[in-house]
Amino acid sequence: MAHATCSRASLNIVPPLKVIEDAPGYGYRPSIEGEFPSECPGMNNIGRLRKFTGATPSYCAKISTDTDLFLARVEVIQEAVEDSEVVAAAVIVVDGAEALAVGAEEEDLVGAVEDVVVEVEVPAAVESSRSVAMGVVVEALVEEEDADGVHPGAVVEARAAQGAGKDSMLVTKNLVPGESVYGEKRISVEGGEDGTKVEYRVWNPFRSKLAAGVLGGMENIFIAPGKKVLYLGAASGTSVSHVADIVGPEGVVYAVEFSPRSGRDLINMAKKRTNVIPIIEDARLPQRYRMLMSTVDVIFADVAQPDQARIVAHNAHSFLKEGGHVVISIKANCIDSTVPAEAVFTQEVAKLRSEKFKPLEQITLEPYERDHAMVTGDIAITVDSPPPTPPRTSSSDFEEVNYPAYSPYGRREEELPLHMSEDTAARRRVGHGHVNGENKEHVESEKSWIYDDEGKDVYAKAGAHQTFTGRPPRKAPPPPPSNLREFFEQNLDHLPPAIYTLLSCWTRFHKIGKSDIVVWDEAHFGKFGSHYLKREFYFDVHPPLGKMLVGLAGLLSGYDGSYEFKSGATYPEEVPYVAMRVLMATFGVAMVPLGWYTAVELGMSRRACHLVALMVLCDVAWLCISRFILLDSMLLFFTFTTVFCLTKFNNQQYQSFSFDWWLWLSLTGFSIGCVSSVKWVGLFVTALVGLYTIEDLWDKFGNLRMTVKEQAWHWGARVGCLIILPILVYMASFKLHFLILNHSGPGDAQMSSLFQANLVGNDFASNPLDIAYGSKLTLKNMGWGGGLLHSHVQTYPVGSNQQQVTCYHYKDTNNDWIITPRWDQPDLDLHGEIEFLKDGDVIRLVHASTGRNLHSHNIPAPITKLNHEVSCYGNETIGDFHDYWVVEVVDDINRGSKQKFERIHSLTTRLRFKHQTLGCYLRAANKPLPEWGFKQIEVSCDKENNPSDTYTYWNVESHWNDRLPSGDMKLYRSPFLRDFWHLNVAMMTSNNALIPDPDKEDILASKPSDWPWLRLGLRMCGWGDAQTKYYLLGTPVIWWGSTASLIIGVAALGVYVLRAQRHYVDMEPREWDHFLYVGKIAMFGWLLHYAPFMIMGRVTYVHHYLPTLYFAVLMAAHLLDHFFFTSRRLSERAKWIIFGTVAFVIVATFWWFRGVAFGIDGPVNEHWGLQWRDTWNIYEL
Repeated sequence: MAHATCSRASLNIVPPLKVIEDAPGYGYRPSIEGEFPSECPGMNNIGRLRKFTGATPSYCAKISTDTDLFLARVEVIQEAVEDSEVVAAAVIVVDGAEALAVGAEEEDLVGAVEDVVVEVEVPAAVESSRSVAMGVVVEALVEEEDADGVHPGAVVEARAAQGAGKDSMLVTKNLVPGESVYGEKRISVEGGEDGTKVEYRVWNPFRSKLAAGVLGGMENIFIAPGKKVLYLGAASGTSVSHVADIVGPEGVVYAVEFSPRSGRDLINMAKKRTNVIPIIEDARLPQRYRMLMSTVDVIFADVAQPDQARIVAHNAHSFLKEGGHVVISIKANCIDSTVPAEAVFTQEVAKLRSEKFKPLEQITLEPYERDHAMVTGDIAITVDSPPPTPPRTSSSDFEEVNYPAYSPYGRREEELPLHMSEDTAARRRVGHGHVNGENKEHVESEKSWIYDDEGKDVYAKAGAHQTFTGRPPRKAPPPPPSNLREFFEQNLDHLPPAIYTLLSCWTRFHKIGKSDIVVWDEAHFGKFGSHYLKREFYFDVHPPLGKMLVGLAGLLSGYDGSYEFKSGATYPEEVPYVAMRVLMATFGVAMVPLGWYTAVELGMSRRACHLVALMVLCDVAWLCISRFILLDSMLLFFTFTTVFCLTKFNNQQYQSFSFDWWLWLSLTGFSIGCVSSVKWVGLFVTALVGLYTIEDLWDKFGNLRMTVKEQAWHWGARVGCLIILPILVYMASFKLHFLILNHSGPGDAQMSSLFQANLVGNDFASNPLDIAYGSKLTLKNMGWGGGLLHSHVQTYPVGSNQQQVTCYHYKDTNNDWIITPRWDQPDLDLHGEIEFLKDGDVIRLVHASTGRNLHSHNIPAPITKLNHEVSCYGNETIGDFHDYWVVEVVDDINRGSKQKFERIHSLTTRLRFKHQTLGCYLRAANKPLPEWGFKQIEVSCDKENNPSDTYTYWNVESHWNDRLPSGDMKLYRSPFLRDFWHLNVAMMTSNNALIPDPDKEDILASKPSDWPWLRLGLRMCGWGDAQTKYYLLGTPVIWWGSTASLIIGVAALGVYVLRAQRHYVDMEPREWDHFLYVGKIAMFGWLLHYAPFMIMGRVTYVHHYLPTLYFAVLMAAHLLDHFFFTSRRLSERAKWIIFGTVAFVIVATFWWFRGVAFGIDGPVNEHWGLQWRDTWNIYEL
């Protein structure tokens, strides 16, 4: 068979035709509109077709302009052929003669077609083919033409069979017969030398923009046998291999690719195609590979960068020979997604003209690529200095083309490509820079090279690939607006979030002061705000940042801090509670635009972004919790900002170490510090950032092109910005906390004695310095979070049944003890000589309130069974040797080791108390007792002698002795780091003590298993008829839908993985990467926020699920986007119907339940329709 060629005119569809967008298969399928067109000659067999098949031909294709060879295809519906075994049919028309070929099987049709070809005496230049995999092929191989526009080495094949899968194919003669490059199909045809077969490889236009240009109508791509081609953006070599087939052994293809991963595939391909020279370098820096190249005939560029014109010009001036040509693939969305694609194409052509580029032809690449164009031309070669070299970036890890869309519901039948319709419908000639009558010429400075390859950097996360539904690509900033109209035009992208923000202001502020009582935890956090205004030290289980912001809100509102915030009490007129609530609700307002912009950065479509914003806006739980003086609105706000900053940083990965890269990495770390400084729940989103960073650094570790120095910089940047910076922010909040609260307050006892001594109003510093017999004192445990040695009249219900001894974190007279001599020593003479306490003294510690002696015996402690129980026993006259304790001095914080002093001082001297008989040491290790011990800390006697165990260390805190002089304030200083760590351990200890009481019923508490399906809500206030009632309950469709989306997401992933294992291709690599990236952010975010509560022992409430809900919402929007809004199976009308339905349901459900957030007045039972689940306790039974 002679070497064959084809041109654009070789395959045409006769109009009129209609495009069916939702037809099965990929691409577009022409369909008959009305009767079969009379323009299609030789259709006398239409009646015979209907007789045999019961179907009308789906198209009529003219295969050759020279031979009048036509092919009519019939797709048979099974129901229409119940009485016939015919499954496929074809009409062959040659020079007015026609014949009908039908067959019950594909092989039968092959034979029938061959008989027809013989019957109508097809010219010798046309040869029929044979059956190949997946269907029947009828080849139209036309002799070479000398006219312009011919593409040597490319062949068009037409296919006809029901379910064949392809109506036409573009093939290239395989340079290496028997070898596929990327799993493409190969076709062997008789006609080679010495009776051998010629092998062709199918060139899929959906996987190669160059193939799309050929089939799309490009008259000449200038790539021909013997040519030298520079291919920029070679990726893994899919298209390069076909170019190598075309140029043949005499030609050369210089394939430039920056990605090492893709470069490995490119090199492997080049091992067998020796006319390919792989160059793993940056196309922006041609001087790096100039020694590897000679001048070339053609440059093909598919780098998908906003500065593509500059890249092409730079390479053309370096390598393109005089009279050479350039072919450029332009991706509109990569350059400017805010204007129509046609305008972008015009702007790019204008840029090319400025580089002395003379355009010859321009076409769009539809239906194979959306918003893509291909331009050919030549460049006037000049010798000048190269343009400035921007920072290095990278190209794609994959071929920069769109692949055929595959449905998860099954393989679709590919339709006839649109290029086969009218010539003018698919071709766009080079314009002159005018759009809508106006000259939109865009002048870019050489310094405005900033671009976006939509995450296709080798250093970028796999999930950063946002080819299909990404956020708007970066572009050079526009000039300052000269009028209001230009300002609005430049900021249209921000209009939707601005509208949602205004709506959020209304929902958060509407009737915010309706209830004038202290609602729910306003009793706690309002009180904490008061402490900041009065500068009194207090203790709470949460970090201080959120409560400091509450205090700031009070300060800005004019509040003086005098109100006690008793639960359920009415606010007096002088307390500006409405203003404080408004300031807290502002954080809730900001959640809505943050949700929008996060969805944008995650690469969701506009419809999905709208749904994310709507769900954040309309969830009544988020709304309700934001309208009161609570920490949750700040916790949610900083959770949202952390996810937003993380996604922004991910989208800067293409330009590592740029200003924006450092900015968003630092802001991510700062946000982590803030969210963790509000509540420790913020550590869960911190863990999400940590997982992302581990994966990111692991990918970089596998990049062999990165030097050790670059690896070290990346690691150092993460350590500095994501570990050190958050810790500094967290510590800074505590430092500010200590600076503000410098007066003695109700939380003093939680801190170390030295810290308390420095508080204004505390008398520790004025207490006597030296400890003597007869002194009354309190003993502070020096372990992290340690309390005061304490006893009360209650007895142990187990063990000895003697009086309990515990550690207590609040000041109380039950903390007071008196140092007395042993039983065998004379009674203490309070008027005699003062005897000071020394190292090694054996003493009794008498409880001042009850008169009982600190005692230990050989009975197991109630919690720590390996230790001895410590109790109080006897009185002033009854006791035994089990009351004796040996004083062991460890050291002194101010004076150093115990060898340097003799007398024991209050506050600074560290002591251990050893039981003289049992040899055990008095210890308190933050083990809380059960309810019978009031959840105070267990005190036991440790059998092990561990001198480094700080939980066996004690110091004298309060000290009273009228016979001794006052102490010196200058001696007492407490280091910040010790105070910081001490307070955090105390917070952790108190948090762990918040466990459910099995003996009490808490109608407000709920279990984590109740949250995803919204089994329980929470009454936030009293439920009387006369007061406004608030019920913390989420919008049901949002909670239920988002929970269902988590299950669907996991199931979809499993199906995709199973299908991939069976070699089904459901989506292109970039779409798969994007699906995984957003899915990982949503699913791992949800799991990291939800799973810890499943193993926590503390009491939980429904509001603990609110940060977790955000990730379920992102998953819901992601799946709607994936399956519907970006689906090629659905029409735009269907997508809008789905979007409108979902949005309407969200808004309608919010409106139905708005009362639980805005307040329910009167008898609650009169508000019908709210009890959607029997487990909700909204109504009074």
